[in-house]
Amino acid sequence: MTTAHVRTPAEVARAAFEAVGRRDPDGIVEFGAVDYVDDFVAVGQFRGRDAIREFFLETFAAFPDFAMIVDRIVADEGSAVVQWHLSGTFTGAPFQGIRPSGRRVELRGVDVMQIADGLIQHNTIYYDGASFARQIGLLPAQGSRADRSLRLAFNAASRLRRRR
Repeated sequence: MTTAHVRTPAEVARAAFEAVGRRDPDGIVEFGAVDYVDDFVAVGQFRGRDAIREFFLETFAAFPDFAMIVDRIVADEGSAVVQWHLSGTFTGAPFQGIRPSGRRVELRGVDVMQIADGLIQHNTIYYDGASFARQIGLLPAQGSRADRSLRLAFNAASRLRRRR
């Protein structure tokens, strides 16, 4: 009698990120439970394989030259943490309702994955959403004149709200 090998959390994380590197949405969700959650802190939660597959299809369509490199994986018996960096140019389709700007994006981030029975149950993805927004042109460049003006306007509005 043979026992089927259940992938360790480190193996699951590595395989899922290899699928991201191949830009393979079906391969990505293959390593998740049917109802698993990807919680992109800067964007929102996606529940279930279909929603997560669609998110990655949208990402790859928006950033045709998307590339991700895993810097490090740390795992125990029930979780894996993946440190990564990515790059891509926003020249393709819209992303989360934002039209392409043609700008280059480079981000660093961390995924914290809860894994049981060889499948991802929940994944929380952390990256700097403000940096992403600045890089695609949704927010002004940090320290720019537009950035200072936006901050001044925000602070003025905050003072007015407090006075009311």
